[in-house]
Amino acid sequence: MEAAAMSEMHVIGVRIEQPQNQPVLLLRESEGERYLPIWIGQTEATAIALEQQGVEPARPLTHDLIKDLVDAFGRSLVEVRIVDLQEGTFYADLVFDGETTVSARPSDSVAIALRMSVPIFAEESVLAEAGLVMPDEREDEVEKFKEFLESVSPDDFKATDG
Repeated sequence: MEAAAMSEMHVIGVRIEQPQNQPVLLLRESEGERYLPIWIGQTEATAIALEQQGVEPARPLTHDLIKDLVDAFGRSLVEVRIVDLQEGTFYADLVFDGETTVSARPSDSVAIALRMSVPIFAEESVLAEAGLVMPDEREDEVEKFKEFLESVSPDDFKATDG
């Protein structure tokens, strides 16, 4: 049973922010209006995009291997939780059966969650700090995402020391 302080998230997708050429993973609350942008690495961005597009690599990528290992050991991934944000860095947990929890980067966690068809949750404290409500003039989320990217930079999400 999920805690009341978490919201289920839906993966909108990964986009490349120009001019930094930096991938951004965008999640949206399933039952809400907030979006959660997370700047991620190129490798993880590719892994997420390939899975969303249904592309089957000739050989298992790292996230496919993790799924295969979990299956081979007879375990199951229950959910992914984005649990913390410290100094601009997000933290996530992979929650397995038997209440086993493994800390992981959100980008890896989302790539695995997509492959294993498990829900993704974000702690309310993370959404309160980094969640954004985008203007509703455009219903097309991809277009809204592009407009959003034009207005922000990764520095907007890094804590400052004064």
